[in-house]
Amino acid sequence: MPRMIALAAALLIVALATLVLSGADRVLQLWALEGQQVAQNAMARGLRALRAGEPAALGGFLAVCFAYGFFHAAGPGHGKLLIGGYGAARAVGAARLSAVALASSLAQGATAVALVALGLWVWQLGREQMTAMADRLFAPLSFGAIALVGLWLVWRGLRGLWAARRVGADLHHDARAHHHHDHGDDCATCGHVHTPDPAALAQATGWRDIAVLVGAVAIRPCTGALFVLILTAQMGIFAVGIMGTLAMALGTASVTIAVAIAAVTLRRGVLAGFAGSGVLARAQPILEIAVGALVAVLASQLALAAL
Repeated sequence: MPRMIALAAALLIVALATLVLSGADRVLQLWALEGQQVAQNAMARGLRALRAGEPAALGGFLAVCFAYGFFHAAGPGHGKLLIGGYGAARAVGAARLSAVALASSLAQGATAVALVALGLWVWQLGREQMTAMADRLFAPLSFGAIALVGLWLVWRGLRGLWAARRVGADLHHDARAHHHHDHGDDCATCGHVHTPDPAALAQATGWRDIAVLVGAVAIRPCTGALFVLILTAQMGIFAVGIMGTLAMALGTASVTIAVAIAAVTLRRGVLAGFAGSGVLARAQPILEIAVGALVAVLASQLALAAL
C-alpha cells in the first residue's frame, strides 16, 4: 500500500509540474473563465425563462448554476489554495478534509445570501455597491486570513520540529540506558512513544482548525452568487436565488473536494517512505513549514493584488 500511494503521489507531482512548465495552467484558467462567462449568460437566460413561466426552467437554471460553481472553482481561487495547502501540510484524512471543503463552499454561499439580504433590505445598496464590497473588502480579508493560516502552519511546523528534536534527544538517552531490550512504539521501560501513532495523526485536526478553514474561505462571497441573488430578489423570487446559490456551492465543492483528496494523497505519498521510522517525526513538520510558507506567500500576493 505505501508503494501504491507513493506511486500515485509521484504521478501527481509530475502532472502538476508538467502543467505549470508547459503553460497549460494558463490555458486551464482561460478555459475556466470562459466557462464562467458562458454559464453566467446561461443563468441570465434561465432567469428570463423562469419569469416567463416556462416548464422545467427551474431544473435547467439550477444545472447552469452548478456548472458556474464548477468553472468558478476550476479557475483561480482561494478555496483550492487553502484546502489543498492544508491537506498537504497537516495529517488529516481525506474524508474529513472533503467534508471541510464542502462546508467551506456552503458557508461561502451562505455569506452571499446574508450580504445580499442585508445589502438590499437593510443597507439599501445596489448591485454594483455589493459587488464592489465583495471585491475590495471581503476579497483582501479572505486572502489575508489565508495568509495567516499559512503562517499558522509554519508556526506549528516549527513547534513540531522542535518537539521532534527533543524526542530525538530523549531517544538517544534512552537507547544508551536500555539498548539491550527490544520494544515497539511504546517502550515499557521508559514510557516514551518512539514513533508517531497513525491514529493520533489522523485526528490531528480539531474543530478549531475546521472553523478557521471554513471561515477563511467563507469571508469572500462568490460574485456569481451575488449576481443571481440580486436579480432574483428584484424579480420577487429570492428563494430561487438561494437554491441557485446552493447549486453553485455544490459545483464549487466538486472541485475543492477533488483538490482535498489529491492533497492528502500527495502528502501520504511524500511521507510513505518514512513510515515506521523516526525520520517521520521530522519530515512531517518540515513539510508543514514548507507548505505553510508557500500558502502565506501566495495568499499575501493575492491580497495585495486585490487591494
